[in-house]
Amino acid sequence: MPTAPNNMPNLLSAIESPADVRRLSVDQLPALCADIRAFLIESLSRNPGHFASGMGAVELTVALHYVFNTPYDRIVWDVGHQAYPHKLLTGRRDAFARGNRRLDGISGFPTPAESEYDTFSAGHASNSISAALGMALASSLKGESPRRNVVAVIGDASISGGLAFEGLNNAANTPNNLLIILNDNDMSIDANVGSLNSHLARLTTSQGYNNFRYKAYRTLRDLNIVNERRKGAIMRFNNSLKSLIHRSQNIFEGLNIRYFGPFDGNDVASVVRVLSDIKDMDGPRILHLHTVKGKGYAPAEANPAAWHAPGRFDPATGRREEEAPATDGRMKYQDVFGHTLLELARQDSSIVAVTAAMASGTSVSIMQREMPHRVFDVGISEGHAVTFAGGLAKDGMRPFVAIYSSFLQRAYDHIIHDVALPGLPVTFCIDRAGIVGEDGPTHHGAFDVAYLRTVPGLTIAAPRDEHWLRRLMHTAATSSEGPMAIRYPRGKGRMDGGWDCPLQPVSIGRGERLRDGSEASVLTLGTIAAEAAAAIDSLEQKGHSIAHYDMVFAKPLDDEIMHEVAAKGLPVITVEDGIANGGMGSAVAEWLADHGYSLPVRRVGLPDAFIPQGTPAQLAALCGTDAAGIERAIAETINRQH
Repeated sequence: MPTAPNNMPNLLSAIESPADVRRLSVDQLPALCADIRAFLIESLSRNPGHFASGMGAVELTVALHYVFNTPYDRIVWDVGHQAYPHKLLTGRRDAFARGNRRLDGISGFPTPAESEYDTFSAGHASNSISAALGMALASSLKGESPRRNVVAVIGDASISGGLAFEGLNNAANTPNNLLIILNDNDMSIDANVGSLNSHLARLTTSQGYNNFRYKAYRTLRDLNIVNERRKGAIMRFNNSLKSLIHRSQNIFEGLNIRYFGPFDGNDVASVVRVLSDIKDMDGPRILHLHTVKGKGYAPAEANPAAWHAPGRFDPATGRREEEAPATDGRMKYQDVFGHTLLELARQDSSIVAVTAAMASGTSVSIMQREMPHRVFDVGISEGHAVTFAGGLAKDGMRPFVAIYSSFLQRAYDHIIHDVALPGLPVTFCIDRAGIVGEDGPTHHGAFDVAYLRTVPGLTIAAPRDEHWLRRLMHTAATSSEGPMAIRYPRGKGRMDGGWDCPLQPVSIGRGERLRDGSEASVLTLGTIAAEAAAAIDSLEQKGHSIAHYDMVFAKPLDDEIMHEVAAKGLPVITVEDGIANGGMGSAVAEWLADHGYSLPVRRVGLPDAFIPQGTPAQLAALCGTDAAGIERAIAETINRQH
């Protein structure tokens, strides 16, 4: 088992850019790959991030920068979980060790703002083929010379997403020279699902045929029998030959995209050889590589799902800090959701769960273990997940759709057209709402209240603690008022072992006054109520009197509370862990204006900007949504009235 190196390995220490990689001999590349793995193990054991994906893609990354003239040639990474080796080779080795995923450090994902080698934003799945195709065609339209090669690197989970198929379809019908590399490790975060994954698995049985075809191609090319002018006839002959040998056609060749593979993606010399052979071909091509997620570190190879993002760990033993027994008794909100969902499902046979490749990440897996026939993991297909849930609801089921806030954005039209418009009883369980921390701007759940609030007939709620989450879930399971969204944050709740409570419904659109006051009214939504309460406590110790209301619902707002707040005539401060523009604070200001009230309203929430990576505490302080920031906002608002 690899252990942490005492000093930076020699080969990697000499790599300041991919040009340095290209000066090595092919025989030196395996040693460079070993150096990268040792560096990742040591660095990520201390400063955690995404681990197993990058470990599996080391050889692929080295080969890409060895064969292609980056950054002139473009590499477009899908999602970006596998891009740490790419960062180490592109001038960010020291920055990675100092501050990967830290505030004022480098991002955990590829981002063009950080490096010219990061050609397109990454963080959400399935966009690489479409983006890379656009780049390839832009280069062609501009007549760039020499030819700019564009490579999309996509995983076997991401390629099942609908956007990837749209990109493939367009690539097959548009003149281009796009190279698509399918990094097939048979894993997403959880195990892959769906028929495409089964099809990719079946392609391995044709490896003998594909190796024969590839070797034949190289021989004929070297003899100048095969050239680009004859490629159409050769492809037609190839497809005819394969149809005689195999009953089922390769899905990619069915689209007239030339397919090469599968090859061992963890054999760097082999990958260099294949890339060198096919890089200058005309027309779209797909190279299928098999890799091992977690390659080179035994614990990660044995349990790649757990080692996707393992947190801190002991590199010598593989012991993860997350495996240590909890001592504070607090449960993660996602687990409170998972246990409550199972409890509700035991009581109501119509309750089913839907998730998009996030069964463990959302804790739907708790219900899945007991009721696998009532839990549906549809893969990286958020739009399908929502419309599929609509179909289930249309014919009598009550689906709970568990998706992270930032990924639910991908299904916005489906929410409107396929759930809200017909008024179907679908519950959206929006995990990772608000600031999520080190994963940065592609993963913060900043926009869900704002993008859902305008949808007619959709109820939006946020619990302030674990008990309220359970009550809201019970309410959603028994409500006859159409679709409902419940948003809750990443991480642990606040109750020390007391997360459980009786399942009781609450009245939709009713909040709660937590304390009265005579100088200002603070209206909060969700778990940020605790930060606001701390701010109010501090102000009361300084002689101030502040009212505090937990709104619970961003839509509909509690009319009774709103009239009470308006009648007091005090300045209003709204506080939420989401973007202020269009959020609950905007709803409050609109309500007051619509009802003829003229009160000063101060909205505390995330600013009109993309929030960087950092710890949740750092980012809350940066955005002014921690207790100190909320206290400042209240105090400033009060002082303006004097």
